[in-house]
Amino acid sequence: MDYARIRAVAEELSALPNTGKVEISDGSIVMMMSPSGTHELTAWKLRRRLEQQVSDDLAAHTGGDVEDPSLGILRRPDLLVMPVAAMDTPGAFHPRDLLLAGEVVSPSDHANDYAQKMHDYPAMGIPLYLLVDPRKGTVAVMSDPGTGADGQTCYRARHDYVFGDKVAVGPWTIDTADLPLYGRAE
Repeated sequence: MDYARIRAVAEELSALPNTGKVEISDGSIVMMMSPSGTHELTAWKLRRRLEQQVSDDLAAHTGGDVEDPSLGILRRPDLLVMPVAAMDTPGAFHPRDLLLAGEVVSPSDHANDYAQKMHDYPAMGIPLYLLVDPRKGTVAVMSDPGTGADGQTCYRARHDYVFGDKVAVGPWTIDTADLPLYGRAE
């Protein structure tokens, strides 16, 4: 099935009531559950911390589709940093406009954030990928997208942190001291 048809089906699915995020990767539609309160709180805290540091021509934003039809990828990161001017366009954001994509790992579908997005985001040319995992209290910052030893596009640099660290993310620093962990019910 070609990307235009997959995209049309994804739009139909996202219009259904109580549908979480709908993404496209590797020729497949990926249905995401609606995020938990802890997930949303973590994304909000990260956005607020970045808002205080980005220049006036940049926006820290939670949500929004990021699409590269030529690669057949549609993603909806939990956190974005991009030029304000890039927000003044109809439809999905272009990945080449992003400076950062951030994900808060889901308690139920962590493979999507750790594997599939680890492939998609560098392929889309997104320079920084922030991966926050409230299941384990860890943070990873990936950078330097390019060709790896296996010939595949990947992030060639990774720095790992734990909750409580001050995390260097490109030109910004995020204090993770009070980021919440998932509770037993999530």
